Amino acid sequence: MESPLVFAFEGGKANEDPKRRREDLRHAVHLDVHFTMPLKRAIGVLAFASLSSIASAQGYTNGSNSESVAVKWIGNTPSLNSGTTFGLPWPRGKYPANQTIFTGSASDGDEVQLQSWVIAYWPDGSIKWTGHAMGGSETVYEEYKITASTTGVANSNKLSNSSSTSKLTIIDSSDEVTVNTGKLSATFPKSGNVIVSSIKTSGGKVVGQNGRLILRSQTGVEENEEESGNAIEKLKFESNIEEVTVDNGEDSSTRALVTVRGKHKATSGAHVDWLPFVVRFYLYANSDAIRIIHTLVFDGKADQDFITGIGIRFGVPLAGEELYNRHIRLAGPEGGLLREAVQGITGLRRDPGQKVRTAQFEGEVTPDIATWDTRVSSRMKWIPAWNDYSLTQLSPDGFTLKKRTRAGQSWVKIPGGTQSGGLAYLGGATVGGLAVALRDFWKRYPTSLDISDAASDVGQITLWLYSPSGEPMDFRPYHNGLGEDTYADQLDALEITYEDWEGGYDTPYGIARTNEIFLFPFEKTPSADTLSALTAHANEPPALAADPEYIQQTEAIGSYWATIPDNSTAAAQTIETHLDFLIKFYQGQASQRRWYGFWDHGDIMHTYDVDRHTWRYDIGGYAWDNSELSPNLFFWNYFLRTGRADVYRFAEAHARHTGEVDVYHIGPFKGFGTRHGVQHFSDSAKQIRVSTPIYRQVFYYLSGGDERTGELLHELMDAEQAFLTVDPRRKVRQDNGTYVIDPTALDLDIGLDWSGLASTWLLEWERRGPRWEEARSKLNTTMHSIVNLTNGFVTGLGLYNLHTGVIAPPATDPDNLGNVTVSHLSASFGLPEIIAQITDTLGEEGLPAGFEDAWLDYCYYYGAGAAEQKARYGVSFGSLSLKQGHSRLTAYAARKTGNATLAQRAWREFLSTDGFSPSLPWTSVPLNGSDVLVPVDEAAWVSTNDVALYGLAAIENLAQVGYAL
Repeated sequence: MESPLVFAFEGGKANEDPKRRREDLRHAVHLDVHFTMPLKRAIGVLAFASLSSIASAQGYTNGSNSESVAVKWIGNTPSLNSGTTFGLPWPRGKYPANQTIFTGSASDGDEVQLQSWVIAYWPDGSIKWTGHAMGGSETVYEEYKITASTTGVANSNKLSNSSSTSKLTIIDSSDEVTVNTGKLSATFPKSGNVIVSSIKTSGGKVVGQNGRLILRSQTGVEENEEESGNAIEKLKFESNIEEVTVDNGEDSSTRALVTVRGKHKATSGAHVDWLPFVVRFYLYANSDAIRIIHTLVFDGKADQDFITGIGIRFGVPLAGEELYNRHIRLAGPEGGLLREAVQGITGLRRDPGQKVRTAQFEGEVTPDIATWDTRVSSRMKWIPAWNDYSLTQLSPDGFTLKKRTRAGQSWVKIPGGTQSGGLAYLGGATVGGLAVALRDFWKRYPTSLDISDAASDVGQITLWLYSPSGEPMDFRPYHNGLGEDTYADQLDALEITYEDWEGGYDTPYGIARTNEIFLFPFEKTPSADTLSALTAHANEPPALAADPEYIQQTEAIGSYWATIPDNSTAAAQTIETHLDFLIKFYQGQASQRRWYGFWDHGDIMHTYDVDRHTWRYDIGGYAWDNSELSPNLFFWNYFLRTGRADVYRFAEAHARHTGEVDVYHIGPFKGFGTRHGVQHFSDSAKQIRVSTPIYRQVFYYLSGGDERTGELLHELMDAEQAFLTVDPRRKVRQDNGTYVIDPTALDLDIGLDWSGLASTWLLEWERRGPRWEEARSKLNTTMHSIVNLTNGFVTGLGLYNLHTGVIAPPATDPDNLGNVTVSHLSASFGLPEIIAQITDTLGEEGLPAGFEDAWLDYCYYYGAGAAEQKARYGVSFGSLSLKQGHSRLTAYAARKTGNATLAQRAWREFLSTDGFSPSLPWTSVPLNGSDVLVPVDEAAWVSTNDVALYGLAAIENLAQVGYAL
């Protein structure tokens, strides 16, 4: 056991100079004097003046400055570029926002069109992160360079300086918005039910019109065919626009963003307007594609509103096109396509000619019908026209296809396949057409693509995000409460199923889902290879990013992680192989275990059932993981240090799910997330530990400030209001029911709760969100308050004033004598990472005096022995777990103090306490036959809790104390 932590005394008082305190910690292990009284920490006035003054302490670099940063495609260089947005970090104090211009160039030196904006600032006002948009281009380079130039002259808020001629134009009138990219134009009405009134090609052809959202629901579900209940009413809805905005910033040279907000309005049946939507349209200069981010929030009643279909529908003008020159394309797996014509002329008893058949199959204009074999041309009226097509993906394992000549006639089956690419095209060889694609189509089943009225003057494409052919969406609780009427019953049930259930809390009201859609207009039917490439493009939209080494150097995502060095030791390389195994194993499990579906895609499971050889999908708190112990941070930090495309895509899907489905966006629980469970909303533990924005921070910045994610980050500024509704400790209180929710004295967990709030405030502040000054003030005030608690973070709990941000001592210690409440969970939801980022962001000058020392105390003593804990705090911390994960706290303290002995302790905690040990198999075994439903790979020793903590600790320990391994 290490020697106790000792602090020097001057004049009978503990030395409170931060530098001296760290020096004391640096040498603590060489002394054997026990310090047995609490350390008193002085704090300054509770104001944000200290944070505001950082600018004077961290001044800008004087004079001109120029730097070029290389960005490369994540993964392989794409075959096409329809426009993209990405983010770049910048070092502290180097680039003032109003004196910096950004330019872009290709690897051959040619200038590329670039639009730039600031998405985060350092406290001194210099640029921390920028977003950049690049337009579409015929040539796609492997690498681009973004150059930041500072001249000392104000730039009037325009951050881009491109001599390239932009073809992007935006007309924002009182009743509609029209955007022209140079290759297409789209018009967005500001009222009514049509969200896109027309889509035109560069040649002026209207190939899409009257685009609208559609919704189907019913008032009940059929429980039993033998039992007749109340009549089930089926309802139809369409989009009803409430607001349309266009956001093109000061510089609209490259990208336009049109945002449409509204609700779904009934067109048949009686129902209030509901299911709020936000649909964002991204249009890039010189691009012939439109990217859509489609978001819905559920605000219905689980026992009355059963959604049966969620879709978006476009009309496709076909008048004047011969039926045999009209084409249908539906994407299959791996680039495959169904290629048919409305009136087919291949395979007939009589042959119209090879050129005719080839032209139709390739989607080209057929030769004049007068040149065909007359045995065909004279009998065209006997060849049926196929009016309707439907592709339906009801599972991740297969899709079905069918077509019919008209309503009222039988459907004819078409051979289906496994996993559809999710793209549909309807159009003609001369009039042009429209392709619609849904990202992750088969992973988000049940989904459908319907083509209808293809033989009429205006055909239709309907993309069903939730297919009417699937089961009605059923949000009712999966059990009836099982008689858990009291807190005592609920806590007892927790002991067997690990579920924390409570009536009224298992509600979906307020959860959301976001989907990504692409529109591709064409002057004429495109080649099959083009549509195949667009299908791949839609499923893995190309993204640019800087090299991991550059991101690390800026410290814009903290300094607690690092890239993999070329000279890693054998021990470090072994850990790297373990990390690689865990990442690949979870990717494989998502596929083999079918962790897919409209609401489920992106999440992972919590715990494994070794007897049934399956994850515990049906057992209380062991089912869906819902971000427990921060696997999100493991995935994103692993990407940051490797730059691997497979990790980026996996982490992105996880971020989309956990930020939308596992979190409430409206209603009484707004801002809180739900603990792990069988349904993503079923557990009664609603907490900010699940919704903490640090889980989505990396994606937000790397994406250049994804607007939906930014909306999620800002929403959490209201999360503290949920404490007025939810008392997280209501079931375990020892105060005999005397606690009353008081906005000036809310129970706050200084680990679980404050970490989420601090993340929210830091991100709102550095993003300069609408409430950034409030965020800055509350962050500063709460940090001062923690310092003022006699035992700092070890206090565990405090009373939070919602209005002022002050955290007072807990009710059990009103005189602040020194409460001790330490939990294994307190630092397991992003607390170490957000404190490291706050420290890196503010610097020594900006942190409240004593704050870092309070945190280093916690880091040191969590893993210290009971004797040391008692000597320092008067009591030991009791039996604590998750020490492998907490080894990263020890490593942090060792790095901050330069204490090599403490660094060795960190590795002992990592390698030989709990969690994953080096002696585990570190491999999976294949299972098949009658032991399992389908062949799978099993690693029965793996649990997601351990994966998250091992992954984070390994990454952070290697970065901070790798020399001691």
